[in-house]
Amino acid sequence: MDRLINSLTRLRATQLLFLTWVLTCIAGTTTPESILPGFKATPNPSVSSFQPLLNDPTGNFSLGFLRVGQTQLALAVLHVASSQPLWLANPTQLATWSDRTQFFFNGSLVISDPNTRVFWSTQTNGDTVVLLNSSNLQIQKLDNPVTVLWQSFDFPTNTLVENQNFTANMSLISSNGLYSMRLGYNFYALYAKFQDNAADHMYWKHTALEARAAIVQGQGPIHALVNSDGYLGLYQNSTANPVDVQPFNSYNRPIDLFLLVRLEPDGNLKAYYWDGSNWVEDFKAISNTCQLPSPCGSYGLCTPQSCSCLDNRTEFRSGSDCVPVETGDFCGEQLVKDKYEVLTRNGVEVPFKELMQYETTSSLGECEGLCENNCSCWGAVYNNASGFCFMLDYPIQTLVSVGDESNVGYFKVREGAGKKKNKAVAIVGLVAGGGAILILIGIGGFWTYRIWRKKTRENDDDDEVSPGPYKNLGSESSKSIEVEMCNR
Repeated sequence: MDRLINSLTRLRATQLLFLTWVLTCIAGTTTPESILPGFKATPNPSVSSFQPLLNDPTGNFSLGFLRVGQTQLALAVLHVASSQPLWLANPTQLATWSDRTQFFFNGSLVISDPNTRVFWSTQTNGDTVVLLNSSNLQIQKLDNPVTVLWQSFDFPTNTLVENQNFTANMSLISSNGLYSMRLGYNFYALYAKFQDNAADHMYWKHTALEARAAIVQGQGPIHALVNSDGYLGLYQNSTANPVDVQPFNSYNRPIDLFLLVRLEPDGNLKAYYWDGSNWVEDFKAISNTCQLPSPCGSYGLCTPQSCSCLDNRTEFRSGSDCVPVETGDFCGEQLVKDKYEVLTRNGVEVPFKELMQYETTSSLGECEGLCENNCSCWGAVYNNASGFCFMLDYPIQTLVSVGDESNVGYFKVREGAGKKKNKAVAIVGLVAGGGAILILIGIGGFWTYRIWRKKTRENDDDDEVSPGPYKNLGSESSKSIEVEMCNR
Protein backbone atom coordinates (compact mmCIF):
# COMPACT_ATOMS: atom_id res chain seq x y z
CA MET A 1 0.00 0.00 0.00
CA ASP A 2 2.83 2.40 0.91
CA ARG A 3 4.51 1.69 -2.43
CA LEU A 4 1.26 2.52 -4.25
CA ILE A 5 0.85 5.80 -2.34
CA ASN A 6 4.47 6.76 -3.07
CA SER A 7 3.99 5.98 -6.77
CA LEU A 8 0.86 8.13 -6.94
CA THR A 9 2.63 10.95 -5.09
CA ARG A 10 5.51 10.87 -7.58
CA LEU A 11 3.10 10.75 -10.53
CA ARG A 12 1.17 13.79 -9.27
CA ALA A 13 4.38 15.71 -8.60
CA THR A 14 5.65 14.90 -12.09
CA GLN A 15 2.34 15.99 -13.65
CA LEU A 16 2.38 19.22 -11.64
CA LEU A 17 5.98 20.01 -12.72
CA PHE A 18 5.14 19.26 -16.35
CA LEU A 19 2.04 21.49 -16.17
CA THR A 20 4.12 24.29 -14.62
CA TRP A 21 6.69 23.98 -17.42
CA VAL A 22 3.97 24.06 -20.12
CA LEU A 23 2.26 27.11 -18.61
CA THR A 24 5.61 28.89 -18.33
CA CYS A 25 6.30 28.28 -22.02
CA ILE A 26 2.79 29.44 -22.99
CA ALA A 27 3.30 32.61 -20.97
CA GLY A 28 6.22 33.46 -23.23
CA THR A 29 9.24 32.43 -21.11
CA THR A 30 11.31 30.03 -23.19
CA THR A 31 13.64 28.93 -20.37
CA PRO A 32 11.99 26.49 -17.91
CA GLU A 33 12.54 26.29 -14.14
CA SER A 34 12.68 22.49 -14.14
CA ILE A 35 13.70 19.73 -16.54
CA LEU A 36 11.81 16.45 -16.86
CA PRO A 37 12.74 13.14 -18.53
CA GLY A 38 12.62 13.50 -22.31
CA PHE A 39 14.13 17.00 -22.32
CA LYS A 40 16.62 17.49 -25.14
CA ALA A 41 18.56 20.51 -26.45
CA THR A 42 21.25 21.20 -29.04
CA PRO A 43 23.54 24.23 -29.46
CA ASN A 44 22.10 27.05 -31.53
CA PRO A 45 24.61 28.06 -34.26
CA SER A 46 23.53 31.72 -34.02
CA VAL A 47 24.37 32.02 -30.29
CA SER A 48 27.70 33.74 -29.74
CA SER A 49 28.07 33.51 -25.95
CA PHE A 50 25.46 31.75 -23.78
CA GLN A 51 22.36 29.70 -24.53
CA PRO A 52 20.15 29.34 -21.40
CA LEU A 53 18.41 26.03 -20.76
CA LEU A 54 17.22 26.26 -17.13
CA ASN A 55 16.66 29.20 -14.75
CA ASP A 56 16.42 29.37 -10.99
CA PRO A 57 13.16 30.83 -9.56
CA THR A 58 14.72 34.26 -8.94
CA GLY A 59 16.26 34.58 -12.41
CA ASN A 60 19.67 35.29 -10.86
CA PHE A 61 21.25 32.07 -12.14
CA SER A 62 21.00 30.06 -15.33
CA LEU A 63 22.19 26.70 -16.62
CA GLY A 64 23.10 26.58 -20.28
CA PHE A 65 25.60 26.20 -23.08
CA LEU A 66 28.58 28.54 -22.70
CA ARG A 67 30.39 29.09 -25.98
CA VAL A 68 34.17 28.92 -25.65
CA GLY A 69 35.99 30.29 -28.67
CA GLN A 70 34.28 29.44 -31.94
CA THR A 71 34.00 25.69 -31.74
CA GLN A 72 33.76 24.53 -28.12
CA LEU A 73 31.01 24.25 -25.55
CA ALA A 74 30.84 24.09 -21.76
CA LEU A 75 27.74 23.22 -19.75
CA ALA A 76 27.78 25.98 -17.15
CA VAL A 77 25.84 27.65 -14.36
CA LEU A 78 26.14 31.44 -14.73
CA HIS A 79 25.44 34.43 -12.55
CA VAL A 80 23.11 36.10 -15.06
CA ALA A 81 23.74 39.78 -14.25
CA SER A 82 27.52 39.47 -14.64
CA SER A 83 27.74 36.47 -17.02
CA GLN A 84 30.23 35.02 -14.52
CA PRO A 85 30.50 31.20 -14.66
CA LEU A 86 30.09 29.65 -11.22
CA TRP A 87 30.25 25.97 -12.19
CA LEU A 88 31.27 23.90 -15.23
CA ALA A 89 30.24 20.32 -15.86
CA ASN A 90 33.59 19.13 -17.21
CA PRO A 91 36.19 21.89 -16.89
CA THR A 92 39.18 19.83 -18.08
CA GLN A 93 37.58 19.04 -21.43
CA LEU A 94 35.05 20.83 -23.59
CA ALA A 95 32.42 19.45 -25.95
CA THR A 96 31.97 20.57 -29.55
CA TRP A 97 29.61 23.42 -30.44
CA SER A 98 27.74 21.50 -33.11
CA ASP A 99 24.13 20.73 -33.98
CA ARG A 100 25.08 17.09 -33.47
CA THR A 101 26.00 17.71 -29.81
CA GLN A 102 23.02 16.90 -27.59
CA PHE A 103 22.17 17.67 -23.98
CA PHE A 104 19.34 15.57 -22.58
CA PHE A 105 17.80 14.22 -19.38
CA ASN A 106 16.80 10.56 -19.16
CA GLY A 107 17.18 10.23 -15.39
CA SER A 108 20.78 11.31 -15.91
CA LEU A 109 22.00 14.59 -17.28
CA VAL A 110 23.99 13.66 -20.39
CA ILE A 111 26.06 15.51 -22.97
CA SER A 112 26.51 13.51 -26.16
CA ASP A 113 29.33 14.80 -28.35
CA PRO A 114 29.68 13.73 -32.04
CA ASN A 115 33.34 12.86 -31.47
CA THR A 116 33.16 11.05 -28.12
CA ARG A 117 29.49 10.00 -27.94
CA VAL A 118 28.72 10.19 -24.19
CA PHE A 119 30.92 13.12 -23.28
CA TRP A 120 29.65 13.63 -19.72
CA SER A 121 26.94 12.07 -17.55
CA THR A 122 25.73 12.25 -13.95
CA GLN A 123 24.86 8.51 -14.01
CA THR A 124 21.71 8.91 -11.94
CA ASN A 125 18.09 7.79 -12.11
CA GLY A 126 16.22 10.96 -11.20
CA ASP A 127 12.78 12.41 -11.86
CA THR A 128 13.54 16.10 -12.31
CA VAL A 129 16.33 18.69 -12.54
CA VAL A 130 16.08 22.03 -10.76
CA LEU A 131 18.36 25.03 -10.29
CA LEU A 132 18.02 26.44 -6.77
CA ASN A 133 18.24 30.13 -5.91
CA SER A 134 21.66 29.38 -4.40
CA SER A 135 22.97 28.42 -7.89
CA ASN A 136 23.02 24.73 -6.88
CA LEU A 137 21.96 22.42 -9.73
CA GLN A 138 20.16 19.32 -8.41
CA ILE A 139 18.78 16.04 -9.74
CA GLN A 140 15.91 15.00 -7.50
CA LYS A 141 13.93 11.83 -6.90
CA LEU A 142 10.29 12.68 -6.23
CA ASP A 143 9.86 10.36 -3.28
CA ASN A 144 8.16 11.33 -0.05
CA PRO A 145 10.21 13.19 1.02
CA VAL A 146 12.09 14.38 -2.07
CA THR A 147 15.68 13.11 -2.17
CA VAL A 148 18.68 14.68 -3.88
CA LEU A 149 20.58 12.18 -6.04
CA TRP A 150 23.22 14.56 -7.40
CA GLN A 151 24.11 18.25 -7.03
CA SER A 152 26.66 20.57 -8.57
CA PHE A 153 27.69 21.85 -5.11
CA ASP A 154 29.43 18.48 -4.61
CA PHE A 155 31.61 19.04 -7.67
CA PRO A 156 33.02 22.59 -7.47
CA THR A 157 35.33 23.86 -10.19
CA ASN A 158 37.23 27.06 -9.32
CA THR A 159 34.47 28.77 -7.31
CA LEU A 160 32.67 28.42 -3.98
CA VAL A 161 29.47 30.40 -3.40
CA GLU A 162 27.58 31.23 -0.23
CA ASN A 163 26.60 28.23 1.91
CA GLN A 164 28.34 25.72 -0.37
CA ASN A 165 30.04 23.01 1.69
CA PHE A 166 33.67 22.38 0.76
CA THR A 167 34.84 19.02 2.12
CA ALA A 168 38.07 17.07 2.39
CA ASN A 169 37.32 15.00 -0.73
CA MET A 170 36.90 18.10 -2.94
CA SER A 171 39.34 20.42 -4.68
CA LEU A 172 39.09 23.88 -6.13
CA ILE A 173 41.05 23.95 -9.40
CA SER A 174 42.07 27.17 -11.16
CA SER A 175 40.76 27.60 -14.70
CA ASN A 176 44.22 26.90 -16.17
CA GLY A 177 44.57 23.70 -14.11
CA LEU A 178 47.84 24.78 -12.46
CA TYR A 179 46.66 25.51 -8.92
CA SER A 180 44.37 23.85 -6.39
CA MET A 181 42.89 24.37 -2.94
CA ARG A 182 42.42 21.43 -0.57
CA LEU A 183 41.61 20.79 3.09
CA GLY A 184 43.94 19.10 5.59
CA TYR A 185 43.39 17.88 9.12
CA ASN A 186 43.17 21.39 10.61
CA PHE A 187 43.97 23.69 7.67
CA TYR A 188 43.27 24.59 4.08
CA ALA A 189 46.09 25.22 1.65
CA LEU A 190 46.94 26.18 -1.92
CA TYR A 191 49.06 23.92 -4.13
CA ALA A 192 50.87 24.37 -7.45
CA LYS A 193 51.49 21.75 -10.14
CA PHE A 194 54.89 22.70 -11.54
CA GLN A 195 55.54 19.36 -13.21
CA ASP A 196 53.45 16.49 -14.57
CA ASN A 197 53.59 13.20 -12.64
CA ALA A 198 55.15 14.92 -9.64
CA ALA A 199 53.82 15.94 -6.24
CA ASP A 200 52.09 19.30 -5.96
CA HIS A 201 53.88 22.02 -4.00
CA MET A 202 52.14 23.84 -1.15
CA TYR A 203 52.65 27.61 -1.46
CA TRP A 204 50.09 28.99 1.02
CA LYS A 205 48.53 27.57 4.18
CA HIS A 206 45.92 28.76 6.68
CA THR A 207 45.72 26.79 9.93
CA ALA A 208 42.65 26.87 12.15
CA LEU A 209 43.16 29.13 15.16
CA GLU A 210 40.33 27.37 17.02
CA ALA A 211 39.13 30.67 18.42
CA ARG A 212 35.54 29.53 18.96
CA ALA A 213 35.70 25.72 19.11
CA ALA A 214 38.33 23.00 19.10
CA ILE A 215 38.94 20.40 16.44
CA VAL A 216 38.40 16.99 18.04
CA GLN A 217 40.50 14.28 16.43
CA GLY A 218 38.39 11.30 15.41
CA GLN A 219 35.17 13.31 15.36
CA GLY A 220 35.10 13.66 11.59
CA PRO A 221 36.89 15.82 9.01
CA ILE A 222 36.60 19.56 8.87
CA HIS A 223 34.75 21.37 6.10
CA ALA A 224 34.75 24.95 4.85
CA LEU A 225 31.83 27.26 4.12
CA VAL A 226 31.51 30.75 2.65
CA ASN A 227 29.31 32.47 5.23
CA SER A 228 26.95 35.27 4.18
CA ASP A 229 28.24 37.32 7.14
CA GLY A 230 31.46 37.85 5.19
CA TYR A 231 33.95 35.12 6.06
CA LEU A 232 35.29 31.71 5.09
CA GLY A 233 34.69 29.45 8.07
CA LEU A 234 36.09 26.07 9.04
CA TYR A 235 33.74 23.67 10.82
CA GLN A 236 33.84 20.13 12.10
CA ASN A 237 30.45 18.78 13.07
CA SER A 238 28.06 21.67 12.53
CA THR A 239 27.88 25.15 11.07
CA ALA A 240 26.91 26.67 14.41
CA ASN A 241 30.40 26.84 15.94
CA PRO A 242 33.24 27.46 13.48
CA VAL A 243 36.68 26.36 14.58
CA ASP A 244 38.17 29.15 12.49
CA VAL A 245 37.03 32.33 10.77
CA GLN A 246 38.90 33.96 7.89
CA PRO A 247 37.22 37.39 7.73
CA PHE A 248 36.63 39.32 4.52
CA ASN A 249 36.46 43.11 4.28
CA SER A 250 32.67 42.82 4.55
CA TYR A 251 32.86 40.80 7.77
CA ASN A 252 29.85 41.53 10.01
CA ARG A 253 28.77 44.45 7.85
CA PRO A 254 24.97 44.71 7.44
CA ILE A 255 24.93 44.10 3.67
CA ASP A 256 22.76 41.64 1.79
CA LEU A 257 25.03 40.74 -1.12
CA PHE A 258 25.98 37.59 -3.02
CA LEU A 259 29.44 36.32 -2.00
CA LEU A 260 31.83 33.92 -3.67
CA VAL A 261 35.41 32.69 -3.32
CA ARG A 262 37.45 31.89 -6.44
CA LEU A 263 40.88 30.38 -7.08
CA GLU A 264 42.35 32.66 -9.73
CA PRO A 265 44.59 31.68 -12.70
CA ASP A 266 47.59 33.32 -10.97
CA GLY A 267 47.15 31.03 -7.95
CA ASN A 268 45.63 33.58 -5.57
CA LEU A 269 42.49 32.82 -3.57
CA LYS A 270 40.10 35.78 -3.63
CA ALA A 271 36.63 36.62 -2.35
CA TYR A 272 34.17 38.94 -4.11
CA TYR A 273 30.69 40.31 -3.57
CA TRP A 274 28.23 41.52 -6.19
CA ASP A 275 27.21 45.13 -5.51
CA GLY A 276 24.49 45.15 -8.16
CA SER A 277 26.71 46.21 -11.05
CA ASN A 278 30.25 44.97 -10.35
CA TRP A 279 32.21 42.29 -8.53
CA VAL A 280 34.04 43.97 -5.64
CA GLU A 281 37.17 42.30 -4.24
CA ASP A 282 36.53 41.44 -0.59
CA PHE A 283 39.60 39.36 0.34
CA LYS A 284 42.80 37.93 -1.10
CA ALA A 285 44.93 35.28 0.53
CA ILE A 286 48.28 36.50 -0.86
CA SER A 287 48.73 40.26 -0.76
CA ASN A 288 52.36 40.31 -1.97
CA THR A 289 52.45 39.56 -5.70
CA CYS A 290 56.00 38.18 -5.45
CA GLN A 291 54.77 35.43 -3.11
CA LEU A 292 52.50 34.01 -5.81
CA PRO A 293 53.74 30.77 -7.43
CA SER A 294 55.10 32.28 -10.66
CA PRO A 295 54.13 35.93 -11.27
CA CYS A 296 57.04 36.53 -13.66
CA GLY A 297 57.12 33.13 -15.36
CA SER A 298 59.91 30.56 -15.36
CA TYR A 299 63.40 31.82 -14.52
CA GLY A 300 61.87 35.22 -13.70
CA LEU A 301 62.79 37.62 -10.92
CA CYS A 302 60.10 39.54 -9.04
CA THR A 303 60.33 42.90 -7.31
CA PRO A 304 57.36 44.80 -5.87
CA GLN A 305 57.47 47.12 -8.88
CA SER A 306 58.30 44.89 -11.85
CA CYS A 307 59.57 41.65 -13.33
CA SER A 308 62.94 40.86 -14.88
CA CYS A 309 64.88 37.72 -15.80
CA LEU A 310 67.39 35.84 -13.65
CA ASP A 311 69.73 36.02 -16.62
CA ASN A 312 70.30 39.74 -17.18
CA ARG A 313 71.12 39.07 -20.84
CA THR A 314 67.53 38.03 -21.50
CA GLU A 315 64.88 40.74 -21.75
CA PHE A 316 61.66 40.11 -19.82
CA ARG A 317 58.49 40.08 -21.90
CA SER A 318 55.09 39.98 -20.24
CA GLY A 319 53.20 36.79 -21.00
CA SER A 320 56.28 34.76 -21.90
CA ASP A 321 58.98 32.92 -19.94
CA CYS A 322 62.56 34.14 -19.62
CA VAL A 323 63.67 30.58 -20.37
CA PRO A 324 61.21 28.01 -21.73
CA VAL A 325 59.72 25.68 -19.13
CA GLU A 326 61.19 22.22 -19.66
CA THR A 327 58.75 19.32 -19.63
CA GLY A 328 61.23 16.73 -18.35
CA ASP A 329 63.93 16.68 -15.70
CA PHE A 330 67.59 15.70 -15.64
CA CYS A 331 66.85 12.19 -14.37
CA GLY A 332 65.75 11.11 -17.84
CA GLU A 333 69.35 11.12 -19.12
CA GLN A 334 72.88 10.76 -17.88
CA LEU A 335 73.61 13.72 -15.63
CA VAL A 336 76.82 15.25 -16.91
CA LYS A 337 77.82 18.89 -16.80
CA ASP A 338 77.83 19.34 -20.57
CA LYS A 339 74.08 18.65 -20.58
CA TYR A 340 73.30 21.88 -18.75
CA GLU A 341 74.58 25.36 -18.11
CA VAL A 342 74.76 26.92 -14.65
CA LEU A 343 73.18 30.28 -13.93
CA THR A 344 74.01 32.01 -10.62
CA ARG A 345 72.43 35.13 -9.20
CA ASN A 346 72.99 37.03 -5.93
CA GLY A 347 70.21 38.72 -3.98
CA VAL A 348 67.47 36.18 -4.65
CA GLU A 349 65.14 34.24 -2.39
CA VAL A 350 62.65 31.42 -2.75
CA PRO A 351 59.00 32.53 -2.37
CA PHE A 352 56.91 30.72 0.24
CA LYS A 353 60.19 29.38 1.74
CA GLU A 354 58.47 28.87 5.10
CA LEU A 355 56.63 25.93 3.54
CA MET A 356 59.71 24.38 1.89
CA GLN A 357 62.16 21.82 3.23
CA TYR A 358 65.84 22.69 3.40
CA GLU A 359 69.27 21.29 4.22
CA THR A 360 71.76 23.03 6.51
CA THR A 361 75.16 23.34 4.82
CA SER A 362 78.42 24.97 5.79
CA SER A 363 79.07 26.79 2.52
CA LEU A 364 77.65 27.81 -0.83
CA GLY A 365 79.87 25.23 -2.52
CA GLU A 366 78.41 22.44 -0.40
CA CYS A 367 74.87 23.59 -1.23
CA GLU A 368 75.67 23.71 -4.95
CA GLY A 369 77.26 20.28 -4.73
CA LEU A 370 74.09 18.77 -3.28
CA CYS A 371 72.16 20.02 -6.29
CA GLU A 372 74.87 19.30 -8.86
CA ASN A 373 74.93 15.59 -8.02
CA ASN A 374 71.14 15.22 -7.74
CA CYS A 375 69.38 14.67 -11.06
CA SER A 376 65.99 15.73 -9.62
CA CYS A 377 67.36 19.09 -8.48
CA TRP A 378 66.75 21.99 -10.87
CA GLY A 379 68.45 24.56 -8.66
CA ALA A 380 69.20 25.69 -5.12
CA VAL A 381 69.13 28.90 -3.11
CA TYR A 382 71.68 29.32 -0.30
CA ASN A 383 71.44 31.72 2.65
CA ASN A 384 74.95 32.49 3.88
CA ALA A 385 73.73 33.83 7.26
CA SER A 386 71.70 30.77 8.27
CA GLY A 387 73.36 28.09 6.15
CA PHE A 388 69.95 27.03 4.83
CA CYS A 389 70.08 25.37 1.41
CA PHE A 390 66.70 25.25 -0.34
CA MET A 391 66.66 22.56 -3.03
CA LEU A 392 64.26 23.15 -5.91
CA ASP A 393 63.03 19.79 -7.17
CA TYR A 394 60.82 21.29 -9.88
CA PRO A 395 61.38 23.45 -13.00
CA ILE A 396 62.56 26.88 -11.92
CA GLN A 397 59.76 29.36 -11.41
CA THR A 398 59.86 33.02 -10.32
CA LEU A 399 62.37 33.97 -7.63
CA VAL A 400 62.08 36.98 -5.32
CA SER A 401 64.60 39.82 -5.46
CA VAL A 402 66.00 40.79 -2.02
CA GLY A 403 68.59 43.27 -0.86
CA ASP A 404 70.71 40.63 0.90
CA GLU A 405 73.51 39.76 -1.54
CA SER A 406 74.51 36.77 0.62
CA ASN A 407 71.42 34.95 -0.69
CA VAL A 408 72.75 33.16 -3.77
CA GLY A 409 70.79 31.21 -6.35
CA TYR A 410 72.28 28.33 -8.34
CA PHE A 411 70.16 27.19 -11.31
CA LYS A 412 70.55 24.53 -13.96
CA VAL A 413 69.48 25.43 -17.48
CA ARG A 414 69.31 22.81 -20.22
CA GLU A 415 72.04 23.42 -22.74
CA GLY A 416 70.85 25.77 -25.46
CA ALA A 417 67.49 26.59 -23.83
CA GLY A 418 68.34 30.25 -23.36
CA LYS A 419 70.15 30.48 -26.71
CA LYS A 420 67.11 29.24 -28.62
CA LYS A 421 65.02 31.84 -26.85
CA ASN A 422 67.44 34.64 -27.78
CA LYS A 423 67.53 33.54 -31.44
CA ALA A 424 63.77 33.57 -31.64
CA VAL A 425 63.64 37.03 -30.06
CA ALA A 426 66.28 38.28 -32.50
CA ILE A 427 64.31 37.02 -35.50
CA VAL A 428 61.09 38.60 -34.24
CA GLY A 429 62.89 41.90 -33.66
CA LEU A 430 64.44 41.78 -37.11
CA VAL A 431 61.10 41.32 -38.83
CA ALA A 432 59.40 43.93 -36.66
CA GLY A 433 62.11 46.47 -37.47
CA GLY A 434 61.96 46.14 -41.22
CA GLY A 435 64.11 42.99 -41.38
CA ALA A 436 61.61 41.41 -43.74
CA ILE A 437 63.20 43.44 -46.57
CA LEU A 438 66.65 42.10 -45.66
CA ILE A 439 65.33 38.56 -45.62
CA LEU A 440 63.81 39.01 -49.09
CA ILE A 441 67.11 40.44 -50.36
CA GLY A 442 68.92 37.44 -48.87
CA ILE A 443 66.54 35.00 -50.55
CA GLY A 444 66.91 36.82 -53.86
CA GLY A 445 70.70 36.72 -53.55
CA PHE A 446 70.60 33.02 -52.78
CA TRP A 447 68.59 32.18 -55.90
CA THR A 448 70.80 34.48 -58.03
CA TYR A 449 73.76 32.50 -56.75
CA ARG A 450 72.04 29.20 -57.61
CA ILE A 451 71.32 30.35 -61.21
CA TRP A 452 74.89 31.63 -61.61
CA ARG A 453 76.30 28.30 -60.38
CA LYS A 454 74.11 26.36 -62.82
CA LYS A 455 75.29 28.43 -65.79
CA THR A 456 78.89 28.20 -64.62
CA ARG A 457 78.67 24.41 -64.41
CA GLU A 458 77.15 24.24 -67.88
CA ASN A 459 79.96 26.41 -69.23
CA ASP A 460 82.52 24.35 -67.37
CA ASP A 461 81.17 21.15 -68.90
CA ASP A 462 81.14 22.68 -72.37
CA ASP A 463 84.62 24.23 -72.15
CA GLU A 464 86.14 21.43 -70.05
CA VAL A 465 87.63 24.00 -67.71
CA SER A 466 89.08 22.78 -64.40
CA PRO A 467 86.43 22.89 -61.66
CA GLY A 468 86.03 25.81 -59.30
CA PRO A 469 86.56 25.55 -55.54
CA TYR A 470 83.09 23.98 -54.86
CA LYS A 471 82.91 21.71 -57.95
CA ASN A 472 83.96 18.37 -56.53
CA LEU A 473 82.59 18.66 -52.99
CA GLY A 474 80.33 15.82 -51.80
CA SER A 475 76.58 16.23 -51.63
CA GLU A 476 76.56 16.85 -47.85
CA SER A 477 79.15 19.63 -48.20
CA SER A 478 77.14 21.21 -50.98
CA LYS A 479 74.06 21.23 -48.74
CA SER A 480 75.98 22.90 -45.94
CA ILE A 481 77.16 25.65 -48.28
CA GLU A 482 73.61 26.31 -49.45
CA VAL A 483 72.40 26.54 -45.85
CA GLU A 484 75.23 28.87 -44.99
CA MET A 485 74.40 31.15 -47.90
CA CYS A 486 70.72 31.12 -46.88
CA ASN A 487 71.61 32.05 -43.31
CA ARG A 488 73.63 34.97 -44.59
